[in-house]
Amino acid sequence: MSSSTTNGDAKFGSRPTAILHRTPWRPQVASSAEGIYITLEDGKQLIDAVGGAAVACIGNGHPAVKKAIKEQVDKVSYVYNMQLSNEPAEELAHYLIGASKGAFELVGFVSGGSEAMEGVIKTARQYFYETGQPQRKNFIARQLSFHGNTLATLSLAYHPTRRAPYAAIMNSENFHHVSPAYAARFKGKDESEEEYVERLRKELEDKFIELGPDTVIGFVAETVVGATTGVVAAPKGYFKAMKSVCDKYGALFILDEVMSGMGRMGTLHAWESYGDGISPDLQAVAKGLGGGYAAIGAVFMSKRVADGVRDSSGFWKHGHTYQANPLACAASLAVQKVIAEEKLLDNVAVVGPHLGALLRARLQGPNALAAPFVFDVRGGGAWWAVEFDFDGPDAAGKLDLAKIRGGDPFAMAVQARALENGLVIMGFTGGASLDGKKGHHCMLSPAYNVTKEQVETIVDIFVRSVEEVLKEAGL
Repeated sequence: MSSSTTNGDAKFGSRPTAILHRTPWRPQVASSAEGIYITLEDGKQLIDAVGGAAVACIGNGHPAVKKAIKEQVDKVSYVYNMQLSNEPAEELAHYLIGASKGAFELVGFVSGGSEAMEGVIKTARQYFYETGQPQRKNFIARQLSFHGNTLATLSLAYHPTRRAPYAAIMNSENFHHVSPAYAARFKGKDESEEEYVERLRKELEDKFIELGPDTVIGFVAETVVGATTGVVAAPKGYFKAMKSVCDKYGALFILDEVMSGMGRMGTLHAWESYGDGISPDLQAVAKGLGGGYAAIGAVFMSKRVADGVRDSSGFWKHGHTYQANPLACAASLAVQKVIAEEKLLDNVAVVGPHLGALLRARLQGPNALAAPFVFDVRGGGAWWAVEFDFDGPDAAGKLDLAKIRGGDPFAMAVQARALENGLVIMGFTGGASLDGKKGHHCMLSPAYNVTKEQVETIVDIFVRSVEEVLKEAGL
């Protein structure tokens, strides 16, 4: 049977779906993929410039990973982690801890980013519960953040749109928030970067004091903010300052690298290059850990946390049915070995800046049609974003966004147009104001083995898509 047929001769895309999709529209159906190329069931080929959601870090169909998965299926496909461990999980754990260069001592595996952050929350609480500080019950995170889609992780984060339907049942007693570290939007006009960092440090310390310093479990932040604001790194010195507050009051310093970690920013851990080089007490990773070949996430634990648990109960009081799944761990281990053995982060060090330079030249250069409407091009490694602004002095009144086909917000319209043009990207809204009502940004996060030529094609299609939507709005 042809790969483009299903259940007889009807393509899935031509029949009613039985899936409650996550989008208001019916997604097209992928039938195969190789590298950064995805083929739809109608035969159309797409370039995946965003790795799904910064997941497919080595692309689809890598032979080494396929081989590892197939071999593991022949050995052990499943054991329950409270009864038996398994070889791929044990090997992956040793591999990851060894690669952390002393930052971490133990790791626990879960099945994705939300589970990893849920695990972080529970592990942090377990640490203080077992070290004789049960009064610690409060977490402090940041506005305009995202830490997952469970109720606890939505409460921990502050993504206005994603929280809205569930606000009435979310926890506001144990989860608290301070300002984002987003200098381009929130630093004072006459404020230096150092003064901005000091203001944010003081705000965090004030929050500790308000809650009672000995009631705070930890401060939680994305090393580089992902979908909410679009690849926003903190100012230099920010994480050093935040950790100093945690250290002062005995709280944990916790990083979410579900999106930014495992090589996405050009280093294995984003804090190595974008977090003042400061390792956390707890860290969550997921997307680039398994590269899309399996559903997997992980919670890294520093020696402090590991010793606190080992010296008390001695075990992780947290778990799921598919935790440390042999197939997922085998796939993840193979992905990590591909990244190391093929020196893909060296490639990222070359193609990443090339991608950024092309975006800036084509969207902000002297002859760029989009220049008046581009607020920022930012990023690093294999992760870049373009933020648009239609209220600035050079942009105000020049467009009628209501003319955009379908009435979509600008970034979403660019995402849709890019897909029509054969390119998969991500568009987002609401990242430019604390209430989530302002802002348009698009995100690119190609595979680490993308070539310079492929990057150039990605930029060509992306810029064309941006310009087409701008023209639709009256440019």
